Formats: sequence, C-alpha cells, structure tokens
Amino acid sequence: MRKAIALILLAVFATVIFASCGTINVTSMGFDKSKIGDDFKDRNIKFAFNIFRQVNTEDSSKNIFISPLSISTALAMTYQGAEGTTREAMAKALELSGLNNEVLNESYKNLLGYLKQADSKLQLDINNSIWTREGKPIKKDFLALNKSIFDAYVTTLDFSEAKTADTINKWIDDSTKGKIKKMIDPPIPSDIIMYLINAIYFKGQWSEKFSKDRTFDSKFNSADGKISSIKMMSRNGTVDYAQGEDFKGVRLPYGKGKMAMYCILPEKGTDINAFIRNMDFVRWAEIRSAISETKDVKLQIPRFNLEYGIKNLNDALTSLGMGEAFSDNANFSGIGDSIAISRVLHKAVIEVDEEGSTAAGVTVVEMKETAVAMNPPEFIADRPFIFVIADDDTGSILFIGKLMSIY
Repeated sequence: MRKAIALILLAVFATVIFASCGTINVTSMGFDKSKIGDDFKDRNIKFAFNIFRQVNTEDSSKNIFISPLSISTALAMTYQGAEGTTREAMAKALELSGLNNEVLNESYKNLLGYLKQADSKLQLDINNSIWTREGKPIKKDFLALNKSIFDAYVTTLDFSEAKTADTINKWIDDSTKGKIKKMIDPPIPSDIIMYLINAIYFKGQWSEKFSKDRTFDSKFNSADGKISSIKMMSRNGTVDYAQGEDFKGVRLPYGKGKMAMYCILPEKGTDINAFIRNMDFVRWAEIRSAISETKDVKLQIPRFNLEYGIKNLNDALTSLGMGEAFSDNANFSGIGDSIAISRVLHKAVIEVDEEGSTAAGVTVVEMKETAVAMNPPEFIADRPFIFVIADDDTGSILFIGKLMSIY
C-alpha cells in the first residue's frame, strides 16, 4: 500500500462531441471519430504523463500547469519535417515509435476536428499556425501537409522588423481570448527562421454549479508548510466519487455531462512529488475506473487561478529522448537544409470558480538555422493537488497542473 499523500489530482476532461448521434454524419463535419485509433489515443495519454513527470522533476517545489495536447500538437507539426535519427528521437519522446505516419496524421486530423465540435455549453478552440522568415526557403510539401492535417495558418513575415513579434503575439492573444498575450520577444534573432505554434482555449461551466452563497473563507495547507487563506467552494449531494486504498476522487461534469473535472485527493502524509512519479497510463486508468455515483458527498474544492510559464521545455524533451532535434546534428530535411529546433516554449493558465473553469495553453516551436469510513464520504481539497484537462471520449490530455500553494 502506498503512503498517503497531500495531493489532489484534478482532471478536467474536455470537449466531447455528440455529432455521431441521430442522423448526423460525422464525416460531413470534417472529421471521422472512428479514425481516431485507440493506439493513438493511448500514446497521447502516455506522452501527457511522461512530459508532466519530467517537468515536475525540474519544478518539484512549484505550481505546475501545462497542456500536453498543445505540446504534442506543435511537435507533431514539426515532426512532419523530421528525417532519419532525428525523426526516431522525436518519435521516442512523443510515444510515436512504430506508428505509421499516415495513421498518425489521419488520427490527428480527426481528433482536432472532433475536439472543435464542442458541446454547445462548452467552448474549446484549437488553433495552429506557422510563421516563416521572408527569404528563407521552406519546403512547400511540409507547409501544405500542415495546412491539410492541422488546419495551420501559414504566412511569411520579415523577421527583422520589430512589429513581427507583435503580429505573432497578437495571433496568440486572439487565439486564447486574451488569456496568454505574449510568447515572442523582439528582436527575433537572425538565425530564427520559423515558428510553429499551437494555442488551445477551453471554457466550461459546471453541469451543477457551486453556489457562491456556500463559498467560505478557509485555509490551504501548502507543501512548504505555510497556511494561506483561500475561498473554498462547497456543496453536498450526489457526486461521482471513489475511495481507494490511498486516495479519494470525484468527477465533476461540465455542460451536458460529456466532459468533466476529475479530482483525486490521496491521504495525508505523502510527498506529492512521490505520487506524481507513480502517475502513468495504468494508474490514471485505475483512478478513473474507480469513480461511481455516490450519495451524500461533502464536496469542497478551492477557487483558484494559476499561471505557469513561459517554460522552456528543451531539457524535459531531451530527457524523454529527442535531444538530437536541438543539436547541430538535427535532420529536418523535410522542412529545409541545416535546421534544428532552437526552443520549445510553453505557457498555460487556468481559472477555477463557482461557475466552471477557463484554461488556455500555448506551445511555440522555434526553429533555427544550424551552424552546421462509516462517516458520510467527504472531499476537502485544502492541500496541494494536481489537475488535468482531457477529452473524456478520446482520453486526450489537454492540460496538467500541480498546485503547491495559493497566494
């Protein structure tokens, strides 16, 4: 039995579509849900927890919030131009080894199309773009493929002009509804020839909102031992709930109930980082499957805002196996000659209140030229926790975070 822990795993399962119901033909809406392979879904979930665990080793004492779907999508766009051992290294890091590229692209195209067709009570926007330096040849087949598969907006700009960074940042600002305003600082270095960017915006209202009248002043016991004053949301009643050997969990649906936030609160006493080290594809499936409808649950979770980044993911991705992509030995001949990834930058934000949740994430892949009990059940989130935003049907992990403190 694992040691108890001071953690919530809070999973917001985002954006599910009911387009396949009734007489609606999903292929006529730009996607075919049946073509999102189960193997592809599983690989995305594995990458989500791999990158989260790796980032957590770097920021073990800090709050963390990332969008694995944003990261994997931006890198999958870049992957289209990787060749040789660079492609093998990226495949290893992204959990794509052995996956046929045609299957990969078909799955991504249908997944992104599917996710965009959100529940009418929810909003999920996924936008991709590619920005190239004027005068630098980028292979047309690479750009055309990303337009087709990822619906990427592609344009060429004069990177020597200071306003170019503002133009890219405005696209990011617009794509995240103002939640993330800036990722690129001017002046853009002379060796940078391209930016591949993914932006995700999510907004969902609880199916059963928390009454503001029941929100009260409470305390949050931070991992560093400090106790902070917070606003604790509260409601009692029937909740999808689980109690395992070392955790308690709840499922809080959004909108019409096809998307939900999953919160897991292990017992007190164990380091949150130790729990994260054991979070993987199998453990996540166990936690989800344990949750079922339960009456008379006392539910309390904090109202909070969290901003993480701009985070440079180079070290984390190198640790996962794709270090060659950042080196002078990188082979992106499918894009052009003598090109490597300069940086993978990521930022994500989330707000959780009585109405629901709003989250946004942006990933920028910067490419450069190389030099060559019997008591009623209760759930009280008054200590550090993890939160995950994912699609409930496909299992795609959109966001993952760790809240260590609220100040």
